[in-house]
Amino acid sequence: MLYYLFNYLDSLNFPGARLFSQFISFRSAAALITSLLISLLIGKRIIQYLQKKQVGEVIRDLGLEGQYNKQGTPSMGGIIILASIIIPTLLFARLGNIYIILMLITTIWLGFIGFMDDYIKIFKKNKEGLAGRFKIVGQIILGIIVGLTLYFSNDVKIAEKVNLANLSLRERTELLDPSVKYPAKGEITKERKSTKTTIPFVKNNEFDYAWLVSFFKGNARQIATWIVFVLIVIFIVTAVSNGANLTDGLDGLATGTSAIIGTALGILAYVSSNFIYAKYLNIMFIPGSEELVIFAAAFIGATIGFLWYNSFPAQVFMGDTGSLALGGIIAVFAFIIRKELLIPILCGIFLVENLSVVIQVAWFKRTKRKFGAGRRIFLMSPLHHHYQKKGLPEPKIVTRFWIVAILLAVLSIVTLKIR
Repeated sequence: MLYYLFNYLDSLNFPGARLFSQFISFRSAAALITSLLISLLIGKRIIQYLQKKQVGEVIRDLGLEGQYNKQGTPSMGGIIILASIIIPTLLFARLGNIYIILMLITTIWLGFIGFMDDYIKIFKKNKEGLAGRFKIVGQIILGIIVGLTLYFSNDVKIAEKVNLANLSLRERTELLDPSVKYPAKGEITKERKSTKTTIPFVKNNEFDYAWLVSFFKGNARQIATWIVFVLIVIFIVTAVSNGANLTDGLDGLATGTSAIIGTALGILAYVSSNFIYAKYLNIMFIPGSEELVIFAAAFIGATIGFLWYNSFPAQVFMGDTGSLALGGIIAVFAFIIRKELLIPILCGIFLVENLSVVIQVAWFKRTKRKFGAGRRIFLMSPLHHHYQKKGLPEPKIVTRFWIVAILLAVLSIVTLKIR
């Protein structure tokens, strides 16, 4: 909202207004500071309110040392994170931007699903919470909304070099301005809709989803492309959201990991939105994605601010209200800046937490059928509980996971130059 106010003041030559309306770095810094202040200042009040309402965590007996020390610790603290993301974004971002709209929808949508899950667990005294199928349906619906918007919206484009000599007559008509006289050969930079994304370790770091359905012809190929794209969006949004949820099992683990991932995504969004940097790094230039840097700044501020209260020993847990939203935000953000295929590296912590559960359950079922008694690969899953069972202190496990997350974030950025 303030963007529009200062943009108007800038048109009146109001002193200092241009700093706010023209410089994305200034608005991003303002969003980060505001987000930090909101989470730190309202965090304590919300924690006290949750304690007053006895919104405490219900602890299941997992046989872990010190687990009952967490009994009664306020949950649903994800409300702090959501407020600290949404308010600065509304204040400092350009709200008409399609990418900001998608990120706000993602935050509110998954935050609401998580809130309903926490509400049922705490106030309805149902340890199972919201039925798993309802969570999955909610994530699928979000995936459909995001996928269709990114595929069909005319505001979603990339700027890429176009070789004029390789254009067909139809492509020249669709891409080129009829009022401009172009040469027969040579390259120009043109904004266009594209199904390309970034993939590491291959030439130009680019992959086109249309390749997956290249055996289709004509309109059938176009239909198949958007169907495949939407299915991939659904899968990744669901996987990352649930991965973040599974990771939220130790004090500060999901919060700190998300802050690290959010920082890496913010850097990638910044270079992708700057024509000079994008050209120098030979990566996709995505017009309009500069507003995502503001959202990323708010995200980083919210998670770091929440970590003040969530670090060991935690004064509050985020609950599904926060964890589902954090994972979904990361997934959708990555899709918008076309870095979703980096998620297995960037979100490696979430991935191994997810896989540890899948492998444990699959192996237990298989060995039970074969030997009559189920066997385990890990002492306990998700993976962080395995290390707890081995006797490692909780803060040491969390710190080491953070270090791995930092290494994976650096590796994700480095892959942009590995072709």
